[in-house]
Amino acid sequence: MTVRLTLLCTAASTERDVRFGADAPLDERALRGVRTAVGSLPAADTRCTGPSQRCKQTAQALGWDAVTVEPALRDLDLGSWQGRTPDEIATVDGIGLAVWMSDPTATPHGGESVTAACHRIATWLDSLPADAGRVLAVVEQSTARAALVHALGAPHQSFWRIDVPPLSAVHLTGRDGRWNLRMGAVFATPAGEGT
Repeated sequence: MTVRLTLLCTAASTERDVRFGADAPLDERALRGVRTAVGSLPAADTRCTGPSQRCKQTAQALGWDAVTVEPALRDLDLGSWQGRTPDEIATVDGIGLAVWMSDPTATPHGGESVTAACHRIATWLDSLPADAGRVLAVVEQSTARAALVHALGAPHQSFWRIDVPPLSAVHLTGRDGRWNLRMGAVFATPAGEGT
């Protein structure tokens, strides 16, 4: 049997200050964006979400009553950089930031390496039972990137080369430990509400 997996990236907070690993609540504009995606999503036998507030709020805005929170789908652990802006990190640890962006095994922040996150997501993907059918999961962008790296058999260095916008859908089909990418639509922000 083939597993049909759709990973829907969370909506984005409208905070202007981008912070590593920040789990800011979604505002009404972001939630309206989620609601526009409802009709575009495939039916699912199983629905799950990463543990972040953003993932849970996105699932709730989709109208999901019962959802399984899957710890393996958590965001990349950025250790001491959690909640700090890239500019702050560049100022206090520019070398560490440069190493982290080029070496997927590096952990200058003391958290999780890109390689470890890719392995975590690969393990979750490959543990999905053959009879899972259609699975829909709300995830963080880093989780979707790691899933794509695994599905394509790409080197972990390619993690930072994959752009996964908020509310984009990544469609994967898998069987016997082999995954294929099926291109999907990117959901638009409601008219008149640019980012």
